[in-house]
Amino acid sequence: MSGSSPERSPIVDVTCSEIYSYLSGLLEGKSPAQITEALLPRVDQLRAISEPFGRPSPASRKKVDSGSVTLSDGVVLRVENMREHVYAISSALDIDEVQSLILLRSFLYNQGLPPSVDDRPIIEQTDFADFYYSERLSILRILIPLFRANEDPSDPHHDVALSILPKVLPDSRKFAQDLLDAYDVKSKRKVPETLPKEPKLVAKWAKQNTKEQLVMLEVLFWTMWASVRCDGPTVERILQVAYGTEMGSLQENSTLLLDDEGVQLLEDLRAVWILITLEILELETIADSNVLQISDNPTSNDLYFSFPDSLQRIHKLITTKSQSPFFSCTYLAWTFVVSRLASVASDLPESYRGLLDTLLPHSSGGYSKEREPAHILMARRCVDPKFRMLSVMLTLLTASPVFSRKNSNRAASTVTEPNAIAFRSVFKGLVIALVELVPVEMIPEYDLLVDVWIALFGKSPRSAVVDICHQYWQSDWQRASRRAVFDAPRARFPVQCEHLIRLLSAMTGAGFLDSNPEYSPENFRERRELCARHVFYYFDQLPTYSQVIPASACTGAHALYEKHLEQYGSSSSSANLAYVNLRPIILPGGSLLPAGSKGRLLTGDGGDLLVILWEHDHSGWKFLLEVLSEYLSRHSTIWRPKSRVDKDAESTIRLSLNDIGFDWGVDETLVTHILDTIRSLIQDNPSQAEQLMHSLDVDGQTSPDLVELTTGILEEALSRSNSPSRIPPPSHLITSALSVLSAIVAIPSYCNRVWIYVKSTSALFGSDKTPGFTSPALAAERVTGRYDMTLSLLYLVQQLCHEASLLMVPHDNDLRKLKDEVLIRAFRFIHTEIWAEYLGWKYARLGDRFEIGKRISSLYVRVLESTPKSIPDSPFPRLSKAVMDLLLLRVSTLTMTPLVSVIASGDQLSQMLYASRRYEDARKLLLLLESHLALARTILERKFASEVATKACLLEQVLCGQVTGGASSHASKANPIDALASYVKARDLGVNVPLEAIRLLSALCSSLSMTKPAPSTIVAHLSDPEAVAASLVRIVRHPFDDLNLRRAIWRFIIIAIDREPALARLFVAGQFRTVVDLKGKKKLTDSSEEPAVVNAIDVAEEAVANWEQLWETNPILLASVLNFLLVVWRHGLEHRSVLEDLRQNQGFWQQVVSIACSELGPIPDFETETYVYVDGKRRADVHDAVAGHCHRVSAKAFALRVIGLDIGIHLQGANRNKVPSKPVSFAKIERRLRSQDDLTDLISEATPNSYIPELYDKLSLLLNSHFPNLSISQLELLSPTEEHEYGDEFSFSMALLCRRLHAYQQADLRGYVDAAEKQLSSINLNLSLSHSQSALTESWQFFLGQVIPYLSGDDAERPILLSIAASVSFDIMRETRVGDMAATIHGNRLSLLLAILELVWFSTSDRSEEVKIFIELVKHVRGIALSEYQPPFKSIQGSLTVPFHPQLLQLLYFCVKSARTLARRPKALNAQQRLEISMMIDAAQTLVITALRITFMSARGRVDLDLDRDMELLVAVFEQSTRLDISPSTTQWLARCQETDVLKTSLELYVHTDLVGLSDPALLMSKRRPLYAPHLSRFHMAFASISSAAERFASDGVLSAYSNNNISSAASAGSIDVVIPELPGERSPAHQAYCSMLAVVSGVIAALGRNSHYFDAEACGFIQLYGDQIARALSWTTGDAITLPFLEEIEQVVHLFSRLAFNAPPRNIHPAVENVLHVFTPLALNLLQQLNYALTHPNHLVSLFEPITSEERGLLEKRASDPEALKRPLVAHLMHRLFQLSSNIIFTLICISKAEAVLVGEQADWPLHEALVVPHSKVVLGEAASIGTLLELGNGTLDMLRNLVNLPAGQSLLPLSEGPTQVKDGDIDVRQGVATARRNLEGVLIYAVTQLAMSLCKPEFDAPSSDMEAEDQMMDIHKESTKERRPPRSSLGDRMRRGMTGEMAADLQSLLNKAKPIIAKSNSILGKEQIDLTPVLSMFLQERVILPAS
Repeated sequence: MSGSSPERSPIVDVTCSEIYSYLSGLLEGKSPAQITEALLPRVDQLRAISEPFGRPSPASRKKVDSGSVTLSDGVVLRVENMREHVYAISSALDIDEVQSLILLRSFLYNQGLPPSVDDRPIIEQTDFADFYYSERLSILRILIPLFRANEDPSDPHHDVALSILPKVLPDSRKFAQDLLDAYDVKSKRKVPETLPKEPKLVAKWAKQNTKEQLVMLEVLFWTMWASVRCDGPTVERILQVAYGTEMGSLQENSTLLLDDEGVQLLEDLRAVWILITLEILELETIADSNVLQISDNPTSNDLYFSFPDSLQRIHKLITTKSQSPFFSCTYLAWTFVVSRLASVASDLPESYRGLLDTLLPHSSGGYSKEREPAHILMARRCVDPKFRMLSVMLTLLTASPVFSRKNSNRAASTVTEPNAIAFRSVFKGLVIALVELVPVEMIPEYDLLVDVWIALFGKSPRSAVVDICHQYWQSDWQRASRRAVFDAPRARFPVQCEHLIRLLSAMTGAGFLDSNPEYSPENFRERRELCARHVFYYFDQLPTYSQVIPASACTGAHALYEKHLEQYGSSSSSANLAYVNLRPIILPGGSLLPAGSKGRLLTGDGGDLLVILWEHDHSGWKFLLEVLSEYLSRHSTIWRPKSRVDKDAESTIRLSLNDIGFDWGVDETLVTHILDTIRSLIQDNPSQAEQLMHSLDVDGQTSPDLVELTTGILEEALSRSNSPSRIPPPSHLITSALSVLSAIVAIPSYCNRVWIYVKSTSALFGSDKTPGFTSPALAAERVTGRYDMTLSLLYLVQQLCHEASLLMVPHDNDLRKLKDEVLIRAFRFIHTEIWAEYLGWKYARLGDRFEIGKRISSLYVRVLESTPKSIPDSPFPRLSKAVMDLLLLRVSTLTMTPLVSVIASGDQLSQMLYASRRYEDARKLLLLLESHLALARTILERKFASEVATKACLLEQVLCGQVTGGASSHASKANPIDALASYVKARDLGVNVPLEAIRLLSALCSSLSMTKPAPSTIVAHLSDPEAVAASLVRIVRHPFDDLNLRRAIWRFIIIAIDREPALARLFVAGQFRTVVDLKGKKKLTDSSEEPAVVNAIDVAEEAVANWEQLWETNPILLASVLNFLLVVWRHGLEHRSVLEDLRQNQGFWQQVVSIACSELGPIPDFETETYVYVDGKRRADVHDAVAGHCHRVSAKAFALRVIGLDIGIHLQGANRNKVPSKPVSFAKIERRLRSQDDLTDLISEATPNSYIPELYDKLSLLLNSHFPNLSISQLELLSPTEEHEYGDEFSFSMALLCRRLHAYQQADLRGYVDAAEKQLSSINLNLSLSHSQSALTESWQFFLGQVIPYLSGDDAERPILLSIAASVSFDIMRETRVGDMAATIHGNRLSLLLAILELVWFSTSDRSEEVKIFIELVKHVRGIALSEYQPPFKSIQGSLTVPFHPQLLQLLYFCVKSARTLARRPKALNAQQRLEISMMIDAAQTLVITALRITFMSARGRVDLDLDRDMELLVAVFEQSTRLDISPSTTQWLARCQETDVLKTSLELYVHTDLVGLSDPALLMSKRRPLYAPHLSRFHMAFASISSAAERFASDGVLSAYSNNNISSAASAGSIDVVIPELPGERSPAHQAYCSMLAVVSGVIAALGRNSHYFDAEACGFIQLYGDQIARALSWTTGDAITLPFLEEIEQVVHLFSRLAFNAPPRNIHPAVENVLHVFTPLALNLLQQLNYALTHPNHLVSLFEPITSEERGLLEKRASDPEALKRPLVAHLMHRLFQLSSNIIFTLICISKAEAVLVGEQADWPLHEALVVPHSKVVLGEAASIGTLLELGNGTLDMLRNLVNLPAGQSLLPLSEGPTQVKDGDIDVRQGVATARRNLEGVLIYAVTQLAMSLCKPEFDAPSSDMEAEDQMMDIHKESTKERRPPRSSLGDRMRRGMTGEMAADLQSLLNKAKPIIAKSNSILGKEQIDLTPVLSMFLQERVILPAS
């Protein structure tokens, strides 16, 4: 991994092809400044037209030899090991060596090397030559969009053009001349000699040469269009080259251009030459009389007609070379120029005389009868059919790629920008020149002229024709000569109506009558509407009406018409014939021709039929409606027109179409034209459509409307396919009818008519009973392979679906149900009849298959996107459920096959189409892929939010399998995932397909990871995973690749790293395995070589190094990179070896820290006031500001988490026994953390949150009030939140809202609609801010948790953090927002506060200033706990999605525990501060007690981990807040406990809960403990430790609960073991619960003291119940194993008896207590005997120890080889515990035996019956302890104490890190050891002395039995006593009294004497003077034992 990235140069990184794509709008994502930066270094190349890459030169070769080349932008490019490849490229392509190096580096950077390369030159192994040829074309093409942008100030690249063009074209005229010269040279250039003589290479070179010529001509066209004035010499030169090359046809290498591609190139050259020749003649300019000024001193002398000599030569050139039809267009243009010159012949100066003689032969003054003016003769030739001019024009417009992008794609034309507006504008000038030059009526091929006109104005996409249509209506229409093309057919209307209808259809500006109209920007829409308005009004107000009448109708008594002879002027020659109708006539179309109306005769005078043209205003639209009605009445057997009743039937005459001579014209073709005209007017133009429909409905009470007629025609046409004769259906008519219905659906006030028709008929989609007529009709198309009807039907369904979502009338439920039913029928029909079968149909046009698939999948996508998460909330629930079932829930293989087969084989199919040059089909395939990919992604996103989210769906299974055939013609198997990966990296698939492919891969990766069990992985289905990963990394690295694609790829990489380890390895390391040997050492490599594979880490490092620029210009990309780093570091341990170098990189961490600590600036405003349009999409005016701010906040959050994760990784590898070192990441940010100002500023940025719930409430109220059945939840985006874009579409769909509100277009609701849209936009912006701010808050919380080892406990850092915590808590306390989202934010801020306080933690040395700050914190935390806006109880009750009470409880715990520390310190708090703490304690107690009851009640009903966590926190806070040092009075909280009955509730829960956890073994294994039980025990212990509380606790039935739970039976049977099989390696929960019960009962007894003997008696019952278990514990021997839990059990049992014994009164003890204590004594003496042996034999004790947990096993093994047992941690711990146990047993025995009364009382009052210790010195292991046992134990204890008092008091005997987890009080130090040993020693001495004294006084003192004697002898033998055996004694009683008593007394006295100094010395260790009992005991022993014995 590189430590630093080299400086990048746009000359290398950005290709010329990419620059052109950005300039032309094919790609987006780069600012004009970036494009300018990439263009400036290329200015010299742009100037060098002929050789943009230069020629080889010694100077360049010398630069390459030097090893580094300085580029024009100053960047140094290193040659390294590429020198030979550079020279090979320079030699092969004959280009400059430096340019070869640049091209090579650019090729490697942008495309990479193939998988395997050898030592041959790269140019021989790769497609480098194709890359070079593409760059040559692109360097020329760059100028074209620059010229266009330079002319349009609104173009986004206008500033770029203004900056670059002046540098490239300092002299435009010279540049044009250079272009012509370069073109001329290339047309005559021969094949280079150096080129290999391979036919393919030679042909490839020739085609490239021709392509460059073509692009040069395009650049010439735009140069002349935008920059160069057409003066005479320039025009002359251009025409000479054009005619000299015969419009490009003459080529030196024409024999190499005989294939389809070559022929197409020549045709394209010819077409562009024709346009150039037309352009330079300036037809529009010369037609303007104001511009055409010819004189010797013209005002404008830079136009060619100001150069007479050039005009003469041009005329000669054009007229002498006009034989070929290809020159006909130029010839016509020159004819028009000549006519314009002739029109000003009288004003021509003398310099034009020679030209005038040529053009006007009669102008010389002589009379010439034969000769006519030249332009007349030339015009006549132009319109001569033999000249074929109109045919050439029509061919150009319809077949040439220059005028059709579709043809360009189909023919794979090299034309840069087909069908440019400028091309059509130039050609429009030619057509207008023709109609001005020749009267329309005089053109023989008038039909062909109409076709040319329609092709020019109508047969093209709207964007290409709307401008010229608009220009015609606005300017050309005003001139009669240019309007004549409409006047001529209008005079024949309606008798002959086809021409006028077709012309008007073309002039609507609608363009192609496609069934899927293109999106039109606002300016196009305005122009289109203006054109349609002109057409509508023109045709609606026709001034004439033609009619054919028989001559007989003008004569006779019943004549209807009369001939009149009119006289004009005074001359009789001006007489004219006119006709007048004698009666009113209702003409077809419904207009009334009044009696006496005049009409003129057009034709037929003297014949049988006359054609009369009436001067009569009427509507052509109504006439068309009558034609449709007539057609339907003739062809339909069902439909009949309604009868019409005329009011004045007697006086008026109604004529039919037959009556006006129209009988021959009503056929399918005419009806199709009529429907097409209507569609062109109303399609995508609702306002004009409504006006048309209204005009047709004015008299609609008797006439059928358009919907009825259209549907009737459609039904009749469809029915033909079902007739017995099986007549093929009229596809064009059906297509037009369907399209008209589709257009009407978009009219709000008329769409319901279409819905009702579709619902009422079964002709279209059939019904449950009848299949309908559509299916047979569509089946007929499968024979021909053309699917116009199918496509139109699909478009109708699209429109219906669109309208249903737009015009959803909320109040009309019947209409909604109607639409729902219609759509279900339509979708069912489409799915069964088309979707499941269409891949297997025959196709004459392959693009139809792609279009069908695209439309169906887009329908599915629309329904899925409109379906909310809750399907019943959908506006059309039945449709939504049906589609969900169809695609996800009940999907079948037939449904998935058409989808996945296209995805799987699309890559192969696209390559095949491109190879066969079928670019139009390839374009449609791309649209199909885009739609299918979107559908597949949408299905997976819907799965995320469905009930099958964790189950594998069929789509996943099919995508992870291999698909056979389907979309391709071959039957090979294709891998869908491999295909998706290929789409992403394919640069020839446009922008959307790669984007959708990577988004689908991301969704699939997420879905597979959610599926349980995971069916597969992405990497398992990639044929070459490493190549795929490398290609994706290359894309994200490329600065000029599409920004959205780069972001989407980053998103996929992030998901893959997080969820697929194998794929993650590829992205992080670049390959599956790194070169590492078994020892982990890397092999030696050449350090000068660059890494073979650039991985994503390298790319991210480069981006971080450039973060400052990205921060300002591209924060979204910076956030994506940092998110990637976050996920990588989250899996840092997996990639530690790869990350190690980067983790030690100082510069990298400095940059990351800089990002994390960058200033964000003020939060931007998020209220949407207005809208702006960005890339054609409406955006809120503050969208960019908010989105940019959010991404910067996210970048900070990600950077902070990366630092925190790196610290965590470092700490995981650190030695826990040592102070951890600081990683580089922490070292770089440490300075900021230790600066109060910096840290305060940083955390203050993480605290605020901009969320405003009132926005949501306001919009909800607005929707409920004015838009019923619409809720915000229905608008929620379904994709994962991580994929949402910050901005005005973050959480809710604006597009869906606009569609749903489209139905409310009434004037009174328009304001509410606008308000709703703005409010939802504001909500999205607000949520964007809130989401990013919450992420920053969470990141700080996480980060602070990671730095605890470095900052916690730091005295300098504590006041800083405490001050910040007080400030943060104050902000939280002021929270006034409500709602679930506000609660989530509240919880995040509480978590941040908690993280700060975890660094502060607890201290015992706070200064006064710190105390003040702490009290402020306490006040704020109290306010948070009492908040009325965010009440904790709401969180505790589970009413919130994300509860916040756990954080609050931890804060309360901190405050209470810290307050306890301060309260114990003298004078630390003043009265006011104590009051504040007291108020906080009261609030905490009230909250916790109530919450505990809620939690206990909830736990009764369910087992829940959250409840367990809550209970743990609540009990901890309760325990702290009820301690007497902080809450001296228990009255208040105990009353609260009584009110809530929390104690009884807890005991009831204890009785019913599973104390062991066996009800859920899986949960027990995961948690390693049962739920609830430990916390209940701790809660009970809190009560048991306070006397007043214990009394309440005792009265509430604790013993009853402890005697009746689910371990009672096992405990009473004595069968509770320390381990259970269900939980290996852990202590038994039952045993822990049992010990807890013992502890609680003991605590209650201790707290109650001697005042509650009733409870002691009840406790005895508890002891008796569990007697077997208790006896089992007290019966332990040194032959039994010992475990720490069992040791605890013994301790608790002893402690229980100890409390009973201590509380027992001296007299009148309760019999039950007395019996229990009497039972305990012998057991205790036996146990004491065992303990004595264990303490005196530590090695044996260790051998008895059995570890349970892994920690205990480690403790056992620690220092196991140490010869000194007491130095081993385990031995030290056990010895300490056993000494404590021994002291407790002895204390209990002292209490039972009333030793105190013996010491201080009279001998007569001694309880001699308690003298149970045998008064002999023998120690028998199997018997009860004797005086000897006590002496041995005392001596051992004394030895231990003697050793301890010689050690420092604070020295640790058992470090906590080496001790077991059961150590509750931390380390065991010397002071604790001394206290335990002294207590044990004193207890032994007291008990031994008193027992010995009482034994001697017992009247029934007897000698030991014979067995005892034998045992004594055996003991003597075992002890190897050196004493001699005494002689036999006469009396055993005497011997005992004299010998043993004296001996034991002496031993005791000796022990007392030895203990006295040691005990005195121990006082210094214990730190306080304690009473020394040894003198008292010595005196007592002397007086009571020794003296009487003597």
